[in-house]
Amino acid sequence: MSQFQLAKVLGIGTSTLGMYETNKRKPSPKVLNKIADYFDVSTDYLLGRKSKADQVHNATVDEALGTIMSFEGQPVTEHDKKVMKDLLESYLRNKE
Repeated sequence: MSQFQLAKVLGIGTSTLGMYETNKRKPSPKVLNKIADYFDVSTDYLLGRKSKADQVHNATVDEALGTIMSFEGQPVTEHDKKVMKDLLESYLRNKE
């Protein structure tokens, strides 16, 4: 796709798009949403932000278990978290 074609889809001038590409100008929230919709990505992705899923994926076992407050409506106690941690670590150490 050419710069002209994308600018047309977004309803902006090619010079404006060129300024976005060279960081001389930033798109408005409205244009940012149009770009995200066109390329089927989130605005967070376009802005280089990490998703919460990425943050949880990179969390330690303690951090991940620290966020658990309840399960099926029942509170999760510190003892429950310790048992879950032991089970998870054992599983991860022994899986093939």
